[in-house]
Amino acid sequence: MGGTDVVFRVLLRMEIRPGLEREFEETWYKVGHEITDQPANLGQWLCRSTDEQSVYYVISDWVDEPRFREFEHSPGHVEHRTKLHPYRTAGTMATMTVVHQMTGAGAPVVSS
Repeated sequence: MGGTDVVFRVLLRMEIRPGLEREFEETWYKVGHEITDQPANLGQWLCRSTDEQSVYYVISDWVDEPRFREFEHSPGHVEHRTKLHPYRTAGTMATMTVVHQMTGAGAPVVSS
């Protein structure tokens, strides 16, 4: 990443009701296209914490903050959140811009 490439990143932390983790993961995966189908979305990841029981992180990358905020307030996103809400007991959101990106030596080589 260099030059004028700026990625707007959203990090969600979700605490899930114990015993509902598998259902949460399945539901998140089923409705995930509602995020990745957005033209401004660059990708997203669901991560399960290895340090905290029933805690997940969602990372999503966007082309810029204004287009993320537009999606955040859209009816589609409200519907997406509604489907996931029954599994959550708490959650937080942090937003940021990626300053530098370095690819590690162990990353697969992408050929064109």
